[in-house]
Amino acid sequence: MKKRLFVTGLSGFVGHHIQSRLALPDSSWELLPAASPYDLTDPHSLIDLWPQLPDAVIHLAGQTFVPEAFRDPARTLEINLLGTLNLLQALKARGFAGTFLYVSSGDVYGQVSESHLPITEQQAPCPRNPYAVSKLSAEFLSLQWGLSESWPVLVARPFNHIGSGQNQSFVIASAARQINRIKQGLQAPQLEVGDIDVTRDFLDVGDVISAYFALLEKGTAGQVYNICSGREQSIRSLIEQLGDLAEVEMQLVQDPARMRRADQRRVCGSHARLTQTTGWTPQITTQQSLRAILSDWETRVRQE
Repeated sequence: MKKRLFVTGLSGFVGHHIQSRLALPDSSWELLPAASPYDLTDPHSLIDLWPQLPDAVIHLAGQTFVPEAFRDPARTLEINLLGTLNLLQALKARGFAGTFLYVSSGDVYGQVSESHLPITEQQAPCPRNPYAVSKLSAEFLSLQWGLSESWPVLVARPFNHIGSGQNQSFVIASAARQINRIKQGLQAPQLEVGDIDVTRDFLDVGDVISAYFALLEKGTAGQVYNICSGREQSIRSLIEQLGDLAEVEMQLVQDPARMRRADQRRVCGSHARLTQTTGWTPQITTQQSLRAILSDWETRVRQE
């Protein structure tokens, strides 16, 4: 018999991929739909959300765009921290006692010196933007709830993820969109980019989701887990690989509007704790990810 899973943020990038994964016949989880539309910032909308109790919850929903968090930090905290509190209180009122997976972010680590790479969970968080503050705060709230209510609560800290369906405000999605526009004759062969000579730890969204399910099955309650590839890649190299795969000749042009000087020049995480606990390892290659992203944007650009 399948276990019931409730997921917040299903309409987002990762949420869509979770829905696809749960639709597969070999999934041991079934998606528990919300009984009615809800807003995490409105506690009243959460009261009758679960006709049946879920066995587990993945809390994905949130305000995730860092520039927006700087523009409106109060709203970001309202959604990411108080929204999490409202969800926890509503689950408690309903009698929930299952596994609660809070999806945080590798961004909570802030600036990490290169001598401390790869980043492990032992690294002290030092958030440098209101988004990261909101995520770290909600981590502590979730873990405290687990202690107080005796729920198995786990925290995931995914690093940068890529894949089909991602918003074009993210760098690899933006590059793939522009490359398809060049290929379809809609844009001059120039790619507008920001600061691309930084490295990041990119992981395909499919591997991220596999990690979430591995944590639900085998994770240790009260623990925090990095979800990452364990290797750093420069943004420039990924954009060049996209161009090669699409067979598009292009010139990279720095757009001042896209230049957010990154304090953190290099990022690389360690997934050793996750792998030791659950056996999870990344399965999807960068080339597979980039091909899927290009194919997705080819369709999307035609429909624009």
